[in-house]
Amino acid sequence: MDLALVHALQIDGRAPFSRIAAVLGVSDQTIARRYRRLRSSGAVRVLGLPNAHRLGHVQWIVRIHCTPDAAATIADALAKRQDTSWVSLTAGGTEIVCVTRARSTQERDALLLRKLPRTPRVVSVTAHCLLHVFFGGPTGWNGRGEVLTSDQVEQLRSFLPDPVVSETPLVLDERDERLMATLAVDGRVGYPELAVAGDCSESAAKRRLEHLRHHEALFFDVEIDAQLLGYETEAMLWLSVPPSELVPVAHALADHPEVAFAAATTGPTNLVASVACRNVEAFYRYLTDRVGVLRTVQHVESAPIIRSVKRAGVVKRSPPGTLER
Repeated sequence: MDLALVHALQIDGRAPFSRIAAVLGVSDQTIARRYRRLRSSGAVRVLGLPNAHRLGHVQWIVRIHCTPDAAATIADALAKRQDTSWVSLTAGGTEIVCVTRARSTQERDALLLRKLPRTPRVVSVTAHCLLHVFFGGPTGWNGRGEVLTSDQVEQLRSFLPDPVVSETPLVLDERDERLMATLAVDGRVGYPELAVAGDCSESAAKRRLEHLRHHEALFFDVEIDAQLLGYETEAMLWLSVPPSELVPVAHALADHPEVAFAAATTGPTNLVASVACRNVEAFYRYLTDRVGVLRTVQHVESAPIIRSVKRAGVVKRSPPGTLER
């Protein structure tokens, strides 16, 4: 039942408990009780997150090599920044990998050209621009623990708003920004709290939220530790593929149940993927049986994730440090 609830939330993070209960054939109280237990224990969080592409923002995946004694401290400082997500320690704890979202060249340069290079014990920094996301973010979810039937999935999806197709970035006003910041902490926060955050009525907050979802400026993600779904080994893969084969290989990766994220990037490698496997042996089989048969892949670098410092959501802020502003 917990897995079914998580699957339902991954389809629609703001679906009313009554709707989820009806689809699962249980009482509203059962769903509400289970969700409160999962959230209070820190096992599951529903988060409302910005769709960077729709808002005209540019995302970068950053690899930071540092001395072993400084990696954890620097990772913690990066995790407290509002413009970062998926901060992880890899490569035996000497490399930090994170995603940063820049609204402007000034924001990009502040972190990548000034703060990080001047941080003590940082050995090197490489930044790869995310050119196109094939799987992850608004299009996918980590774990892929398919529990619901196709009919149940369709019932939940039938209530989702029809997206507006547009290549013109959506401009947010100050109230939208405050709504988004509130939803980034708790994607299921009630309309009274959203009204306070947006300095408006509850009906106006509801209309604005529907507008943001309708225009795909906002999507809802379920933050959950992969180990709770039985995936004990997580890793980053950096792949080199001929440009003419990039799209077919990326789509092949996106179809793999082990893949939680796949994107085209700039840099010496042109594809990056985040994978989750049951254990080390399963990861080996994935590399040999799944990635190994992709004949056009010229090079693969794998980096096991030692610790996830931050996933999609925000973390509690501490007093300002070197990298936090």
